[in-house]
Amino acid sequence: MLKIIEKTKIWFALSLTVILIGIGFMVFRGLNFGIDFKGGTEILIQMKDDFNKQEADDIAKKYTEDLVSNVVDGNKYKVKSSNLDSQHVSDLVNELKEKYELDDNPLVSQNEIGASVGNDLKKNSFISLSIALVAMLIYIAIRFEFKFGIASVIALAHDVLVTLSVYAIFDIQINTPFIAAMLTIVGYSMNDTIVIFDRIREISRGNRRKDVVEIADVSLTQTIERSINTTLATLLTIIAINILVPSVRDFAFPLVVGIATGAYSSIFIASPVWVILKKKMKRKVVAE
Repeated sequence: MLKIIEKTKIWFALSLTVILIGIGFMVFRGLNFGIDFKGGTEILIQMKDDFNKQEADDIAKKYTEDLVSNVVDGNKYKVKSSNLDSQHVSDLVNELKEKYELDDNPLVSQNEIGASVGNDLKKNSFISLSIALVAMLIYIAIRFEFKFGIASVIALAHDVLVTLSVYAIFDIQINTPFIAAMLTIVGYSMNDTIVIFDRIREISRGNRRKDVVEIADVSLTQTIERSINTTLATLLTIIAINILVPSVRDFAFPLVVGIATGAYSSIFIASPVWVILKKKMKRKVVAE
């Protein structure tokens, strides 16, 4: 039987170290928000079906320092930047037009994204994540018990904070796909946690006099192989997508970080937190 709960201080210390370093970077340098949050210019250019996105990106980087690009409808090149003025837009379109022999007027649209829109997006993103966490707490509290709900929400908050810390430490740009990825991470991590909690509940029913540490260790021992194998299979797929499909990296990369972190928190954070809450309740009952 694995002795995971007995090393709770080590698991907590590892997570706290990463989170505290990340918070330090967030406080002194801040998060690297992209155009979706800061505001800027968005243009859509009609390309030919066989255009090379990487080559187009190399051209676009001559005119902007914070390029965010993707392909829409198979042959439309979307570019976003916070410092792309009208002259740069004109120069970029002309160079792409010459490079790929485009039509006379390939610029489909040009939109300005205001900073106020970015602020609303930040607020709505925070609200979305908060609602997701509260909904998870209610679901787990009804499905299992309230202590399981608290432990799961703490684990989910851990996943969000660690992922944000990685972005802060390495100064990786955050755009709207990051928010979609975070919500996906919350759901994936919760699924992993539920499997472990379900095993804890089953073992607890037949062994009510057993110590909660032993119950948790047995449950983790029985489920850890499944958790690791499932996570590795998912990670290999997403890593491949992240490497081979550049257009979805803004979504795939946070998934890689978040899913790995979610597997860690389901095993090394959620279950130890449940044990702590369970022991605290027992001490309270004895004291009364």
